[in-house]
Amino acid sequence: MFADEPKGGDKALVEIAGAPMLTHVIRRFAPQVPRLILNANGDPARYGAFGLEVIADTFALDAPTHLNPAIKTSGHGPLAGLLAAMEWAGMHAPQTTFIATVSTDVPFLPLTLVQDLAAAARPGKIVLAQSGEHLQPAIGLWPVALAEDLRKTLLRGERRAKTFAERHGAIAVSFPFATIAGREVDPFFNANTPDDMRTARHVLTGQQ
Repeated sequence: MFADEPKGGDKALVEIAGAPMLTHVIRRFAPQVPRLILNANGDPARYGAFGLEVIADTFALDAPTHLNPAIKTSGHGPLAGLLAAMEWAGMHAPQTTFIATVSTDVPFLPLTLVQDLAAAARPGKIVLAQSGEHLQPAIGLWPVALAEDLRKTLLRGERRAKTFAERHGAIAVSFPFATIAGREVDPFFNANTPDDMRTARHVLTGQQ
Protein backbone atom coordinates (compact mmCIF):
# COMPACT_ATOMS: atom_id res chain seq x y z
CA MET A 1 0.00 0.00 0.00
CA PHE A 2 1.43 3.36 -0.99
CA ALA A 3 1.03 6.69 0.79
CA ASP A 4 1.98 10.13 -0.47
CA GLU A 5 5.06 11.93 0.73
CA PRO A 6 4.16 14.76 3.14
CA LYS A 7 3.65 18.11 1.44
CA GLY A 8 2.07 20.12 4.21
CA GLY A 9 -0.78 17.64 4.31
CA ASP A 10 -1.38 13.93 4.00
CA LYS A 11 -4.21 12.70 1.81
CA ALA A 12 -4.38 9.32 3.54
CA LEU A 13 -5.16 11.02 6.86
CA VAL A 14 -8.00 13.22 5.59
CA GLU A 15 -11.19 12.31 7.44
CA ILE A 16 -14.08 10.90 5.40
CA ALA A 17 -17.29 9.69 7.05
CA GLY A 18 -15.80 9.77 10.54
CA ALA A 19 -12.51 8.02 9.77
CA PRO A 20 -9.25 8.77 7.92
CA MET A 21 -9.34 7.74 4.27
CA LEU A 22 -6.59 5.21 5.00
CA THR A 23 -8.92 3.48 7.47
CA HIS A 24 -11.51 2.92 4.72
CA VAL A 25 -8.83 1.45 2.44
CA ILE A 26 -7.48 -0.82 5.19
CA ARG A 27 -10.96 -2.11 6.04
CA ARG A 28 -11.46 -3.23 2.46
CA PHE A 29 -7.93 -4.39 1.63
CA ALA A 30 -6.57 -6.01 4.81
CA PRO A 31 -8.95 -9.03 4.77
CA GLN A 32 -7.71 -9.86 1.26
CA VAL A 33 -4.02 -10.30 2.07
CA PRO A 34 -2.09 -12.34 4.66
CA ARG A 35 -0.03 -9.35 5.79
CA LEU A 36 -0.29 -5.62 5.18
CA ILE A 37 2.51 -3.05 5.15
CA LEU A 38 2.50 0.65 4.31
CA ASN A 39 5.10 2.32 2.11
CA ALA A 40 5.50 5.94 3.15
CA ASN A 41 8.36 8.40 3.44
CA GLY A 42 8.89 10.99 6.13
CA ASP A 43 8.04 10.47 9.80
CA PRO A 44 6.36 7.04 10.18
CA ALA A 45 4.89 8.09 13.53
CA ARG A 46 2.04 9.87 11.76
CA TYR A 47 0.69 6.43 10.86
CA GLY A 48 1.17 4.95 14.33
CA ALA A 49 -2.55 4.65 15.05
CA PHE A 50 -3.09 2.20 12.19
CA GLY A 51 -0.97 -0.61 13.58
CA LEU A 52 0.89 -1.20 10.31
CA GLU A 53 4.59 -1.66 9.66
CA VAL A 54 5.71 1.41 7.74
CA ILE A 55 8.58 1.04 5.26
CA ALA A 56 10.28 3.90 3.46
CA ASP A 57 11.74 3.93 -0.04
CA THR A 58 15.11 2.19 -0.19
CA PHE A 59 16.33 3.71 -3.45
CA ALA A 60 17.70 7.08 -2.31
CA LEU A 61 21.40 6.25 -2.28
CA ASP A 62 21.25 4.85 -5.80
CA ALA A 63 19.80 7.99 -7.36
CA PRO A 64 21.28 11.08 -5.69
CA THR A 65 20.08 13.38 -8.48
CA HIS A 66 16.50 12.60 -7.45
CA LEU A 67 17.15 12.90 -3.72
CA ASN A 68 14.59 14.92 -1.78
CA PRO A 69 16.73 16.42 1.04
CA ALA A 70 13.68 17.29 3.12
CA ILE A 71 12.79 13.64 3.74
CA LYS A 72 16.00 11.90 2.60
CA THR A 73 14.27 9.66 0.08
CA SER A 74 14.44 9.45 -3.67
CA GLY A 75 11.04 10.80 -4.63
CA HIS A 76 10.68 8.21 -7.38
CA GLY A 77 7.00 7.69 -6.63
CA PRO A 78 5.17 4.35 -6.78
CA LEU A 79 8.00 2.44 -8.47
CA ALA A 80 10.38 3.18 -5.60
CA GLY A 81 7.68 2.14 -3.15
CA LEU A 82 7.06 -1.02 -5.13
CA LEU A 83 10.77 -1.87 -4.99
CA ALA A 84 10.82 -1.31 -1.23
CA ALA A 85 7.84 -3.65 -0.84
CA MET A 86 9.44 -6.34 -3.02
CA GLU A 87 12.69 -6.14 -1.06
CA TRP A 88 10.77 -6.28 2.22
CA ALA A 89 8.95 -9.40 1.04
CA GLY A 90 12.21 -10.99 -0.01
CA MET A 91 13.60 -10.49 3.50
CA HIS A 92 10.53 -11.11 5.68
CA ALA A 93 8.36 -13.44 3.59
CA PRO A 94 10.74 -15.24 1.21
CA GLN A 95 8.04 -17.72 0.17
CA THR A 96 6.04 -14.88 -1.38
CA THR A 97 5.83 -14.93 -5.18
CA PHE A 98 3.50 -11.94 -5.71
CA ILE A 99 2.74 -8.79 -3.74
CA ALA A 100 -0.55 -6.94 -4.04
CA THR A 101 -0.52 -3.13 -4.06
CA VAL A 102 -3.11 -0.40 -3.74
CA SER A 103 -2.86 3.35 -3.21
CA THR A 104 -4.18 4.94 -0.03
CA ASP A 105 -6.78 7.16 -1.71
CA VAL A 106 -9.22 4.55 -3.09
CA PRO A 107 -11.93 4.25 -0.41
CA PHE A 108 -14.28 2.14 -2.59
CA LEU A 109 -11.76 -0.60 -3.35
CA PRO A 110 -13.37 -3.89 -4.51
CA LEU A 111 -13.68 -6.47 -1.74
CA THR A 112 -12.65 -9.20 -4.20
CA LEU A 113 -9.74 -7.27 -5.72
CA VAL A 114 -6.92 -9.68 -4.86
CA GLN A 115 -9.02 -12.76 -5.56
CA ASP A 116 -9.97 -11.50 -9.02
CA LEU A 117 -6.44 -10.38 -9.87
CA ALA A 118 -5.02 -13.72 -8.69
CA ALA A 119 -7.44 -15.59 -10.94
CA ALA A 120 -5.76 -13.97 -13.95
CA ALA A 121 -2.18 -14.31 -12.68
CA ARG A 122 0.47 -16.10 -14.69
CA PRO A 123 4.07 -16.89 -13.64
CA GLY A 124 6.24 -13.81 -14.03
CA LYS A 125 3.40 -11.59 -15.25
CA ILE A 126 2.17 -8.38 -13.67
CA VAL A 127 -1.61 -8.14 -13.23
CA LEU A 128 -3.21 -4.69 -13.05
CA ALA A 129 -6.74 -3.58 -12.21
CA GLN A 130 -8.82 -1.64 -14.70
CA SER A 131 -12.16 0.15 -14.55
CA GLY A 132 -13.82 1.27 -17.74
CA GLU A 133 -10.97 2.25 -20.05
CA HIS A 134 -8.70 3.33 -17.20
CA LEU A 135 -5.78 1.11 -16.21
CA GLN A 136 -4.76 1.44 -12.55
CA PRO A 137 -0.93 1.14 -12.53
CA ALA A 138 -0.67 1.41 -8.73
CA ILE A 139 -3.23 -1.33 -8.09
CA GLY A 140 -2.22 -4.86 -8.96
CA LEU A 141 -0.19 -8.01 -8.38
CA TRP A 142 3.57 -7.87 -8.94
CA PRO A 143 5.99 -10.82 -9.12
CA VAL A 144 8.66 -10.40 -6.45
CA ALA A 145 11.15 -11.93 -8.92
CA LEU A 146 11.05 -8.64 -10.87
CA ALA A 147 12.77 -6.73 -8.05
CA GLU A 148 16.21 -6.70 -9.66
CA ASP A 149 14.85 -5.57 -13.01
CA LEU A 150 12.83 -2.89 -11.25
CA ARG A 151 15.95 -1.60 -9.52
CA LYS A 152 17.73 -1.41 -12.89
CA THR A 153 14.70 0.38 -14.32
CA LEU A 154 14.89 3.03 -11.60
CA LEU A 155 18.64 3.40 -12.09
CA ARG A 156 17.91 4.29 -15.73
CA GLY A 157 15.69 7.09 -14.50
CA GLU A 158 12.39 5.50 -15.51
CA ARG A 159 9.57 6.34 -13.12
CA ARG A 160 6.24 5.34 -14.68
CA ALA A 161 4.67 2.22 -13.20
CA LYS A 162 2.51 1.79 -16.29
CA THR A 163 5.55 1.75 -18.59
CA PHE A 164 7.31 -0.82 -16.41
CA ALA A 165 4.20 -3.00 -16.29
CA GLU A 166 3.60 -2.84 -20.03
CA ARG A 167 7.21 -3.79 -20.73
CA HIS A 168 6.55 -6.99 -18.82
CA GLY A 169 3.34 -7.76 -20.71
CA ALA A 170 0.95 -6.79 -17.94
CA ILE A 171 -2.43 -8.49 -17.81
CA ALA A 172 -5.41 -6.18 -17.23
CA VAL A 173 -8.42 -7.29 -15.18
CA SER A 174 -11.56 -5.20 -15.60
CA PHE A 175 -13.74 -4.39 -12.59
CA PRO A 176 -17.33 -3.15 -12.96
CA PHE A 177 -18.60 0.04 -11.40
CA ALA A 178 -20.14 -0.54 -7.97
CA THR A 179 -23.42 0.72 -6.54
CA ILE A 180 -22.87 2.36 -3.15
CA ALA A 181 -25.68 4.15 -1.34
CA GLY A 182 -27.69 4.07 -4.57
CA ARG A 183 -24.95 5.73 -6.59
CA GLU A 184 -22.80 4.19 -9.32
CA VAL A 185 -19.16 4.59 -8.34
CA ASP A 186 -15.86 3.73 -9.99
CA PRO A 187 -14.34 1.12 -7.62
CA PHE A 188 -10.99 2.88 -8.03
CA PHE A 189 -12.34 6.37 -7.51
CA ASN A 190 -9.25 8.38 -6.65
CA ALA A 191 -9.80 11.08 -4.04
CA ASN A 192 -7.28 13.76 -4.96
CA THR A 193 -8.97 17.16 -4.88
CA PRO A 194 -11.27 18.84 -2.34
CA ASP A 195 -14.17 18.15 -4.73
CA ASP A 196 -13.18 14.46 -4.80
CA MET A 197 -13.16 14.40 -1.01
CA ARG A 198 -16.64 15.90 -0.90
CA THR A 199 -17.84 13.31 -3.41
CA ALA A 200 -16.41 10.48 -1.31
CA ARG A 201 -18.06 11.83 1.84
CA HIS A 202 -21.37 12.11 0.02
CA VAL A 203 -21.18 8.52 -1.24
CA LEU A 204 -20.25 7.16 2.20
CA THR A 205 -22.67 9.23 4.28
CA GLY A 206 -25.33 10.52 1.90
CA GLN A 207 -24.49 14.03 3.09
CA GLN A 208 -23.02 16.91 1.10
